Amino acid sequence: MNTRFDDLFALPLFSDADRDHIKMVNETISGLRFPKPEANGEKALTASVKLLGKSGLLKHTVADRGELNLTAFVLCRELLAYHSIIGDLAFVMQSLGSLPVQIAGSDAMKKSFLPGVISGDLTAAFALSEPNAGSDAAAVETRAEKRGNSYIINGNKRLISNAGVATHYVVFARTAEGPKGVSAFFVPAETKGLSARQTPTMTPHPLGQLEFKEMEVPIANLIGKEGDGLKLAFQTLARGRPSVGAAACGFARRAIEEAIRHASRRKAFGGVLADQQLVQSMLATSVTELDASRLLIYRAAKAFDMAPKERHDRSSAEAKWYATEAAQRIIDRCQQLAGGPGVLDNCILADLYRAIRPLRIYEGASEVQQLVIARDLLGENVTPMA
Repeated sequence: MNTRFDDLFALPLFSDADRDHIKMVNETISGLRFPKPEANGEKALTASVKLLGKSGLLKHTVADRGELNLTAFVLCRELLAYHSIIGDLAFVMQSLGSLPVQIAGSDAMKKSFLPGVISGDLTAAFALSEPNAGSDAAAVETRAEKRGNSYIINGNKRLISNAGVATHYVVFARTAEGPKGVSAFFVPAETKGLSARQTPTMTPHPLGQLEFKEMEVPIANLIGKEGDGLKLAFQTLARGRPSVGAAACGFARRAIEEAIRHASRRKAFGGVLADQQLVQSMLATSVTELDASRLLIYRAAKAFDMAPKERHDRSSAEAKWYATEAAQRIIDRCQQLAGGPGVLDNCILADLYRAIRPLRIYEGASEVQQLVIARDLLGENVTPMA
């Protein structure tokens, strides 16, 4: 990695412990060899989870003494995304798919699940989205009916990362009407009545649909209390959004470094491409947008770490929205600078171009983030959005 980007970490925003963490993560990642994804990336994802578990990095996906260190988590994502698209995905899903359990799961649930998340022996997934419930998470239609000592769950989920790959799912289902009628359940993948089907994607990413037919889940697998589902989902997504922005920054940083390398070597017009003022302008715009994105990301992460019990909807939404949109522009510029080779399948810029597009949708589309920001500014008493 190019040290010209690391001046950010010298700011008072970061502690000496943060800087030690950055050094450790960089050294650890440099020794890892992530597999090249195939098709939807199922095998590469599973192998990457195990690799990250052995490296010790997955401990940063699980809360230590009650609260997730979001700064440490976000730093891991930025650095991982720079090196490996599939490695970043494997890392973040261990957090996203386990955070509801970390926040409100029973002691028995935590003891049976979280050590495996950290070791990479278990793989997590977060099952919220449905055909009619995407940005409007309160529209969940999957039903959970209490019968004796169990819940019987029927319904469908779609666009679920790690569908068919995960060993455990956090499933959100309706136990009553209204926004406060959604509950969360801890569901092992082998549970009878649960089936998964893969959905082809534009970039190697295990994504698919889940179907529940008379799936029986013990009452003990309820996460928190009945009706806590949306609150848990929003708490999870709010912490995840700065990390999505961090991944976008990792992708963008890699793209800029690839563009600088190409422009400094590519002979053109009696010199090299980097001599051209238009090229210099493109690079200057890109690195400024990257710096602004990273500052927003780490402001949001520090806000959560300083006051974990408070809501930080605006800073979280600003970070995710700006960073993912900026990264899309940055990677597009860098691919433009690369010319013809930039669109070839064996070019990292082509991989980054495909990888960045979904981040503008995951964990709340850019338009949803703008609504969250505006409603915070206007002080409206409205239901939070996913």
